[in-house]
Amino acid sequence: MALRPSTNLFLTLMLNLLAIFSPMAMASDADILTDFNLPPNVSNVDATFFTYTAARSLVGAQPPTALNFLFADKTSFPALDGQSVSLAVLRMPGGAVNPPHSHPRATELLLLISGYLEVGFIDSTNKLFNQTLNAGDMYVFPKGLVHYQFNYAPDVPAIAVSAFGSANPGLVSIPSNLFQTDIEDRILAWSFKTDIPTIQRIKASVQGSPQA
Repeated sequence: MALRPSTNLFLTLMLNLLAIFSPMAMASDADILTDFNLPPNVSNVDATFFTYTAARSLVGAQPPTALNFLFADKTSFPALDGQSVSLAVLRMPGGAVNPPHSHPRATELLLLISGYLEVGFIDSTNKLFNQTLNAGDMYVFPKGLVHYQFNYAPDVPAIAVSAFGSANPGLVSIPSNLFQTDIEDRILAWSFKTDIPTIQRIKASVQGSPQA
């Protein structure tokens, strides 16, 4: 039996809506149809491909004197491509701050290995959820929300490991995105209810700031 025009229209609308919202509903990397992804022009690998050795440099390392990070994502560790996971090691001297930022494609689960941290994130209603962590504590930063880490102990370095639910979690640095882009100084000055010289001083101060 032939479908009525109204039924055809309804089905067309439903299919269009599914096409629009299906990608938005995917919470992690796209599924792969093989056991693992190989880099372009590579057809055969051995166990070395699945081994990442860069973190050996952290074993027995001296305490950090500046904020620094070690990443294992699909760029630095190609075996992660398609596996929906990545890792970062965060090393912070006393008093250091990892400024507000977000990861648009992944939730972050942080484990504090040593030291102390204040951590927090802001939800879509501008509510702050902050917490002080001791070694052994974990904290989750929901996907896409702005968050930070602060080592409030002036003389105690902190080391943390963060796992991400994507091989490419992405990074949106709030200071860099605002003050290291081509947004006009007058627009920033108006937005922050200040003057252009103040904006220019802020721009100069955030040049080269590390971020993760």
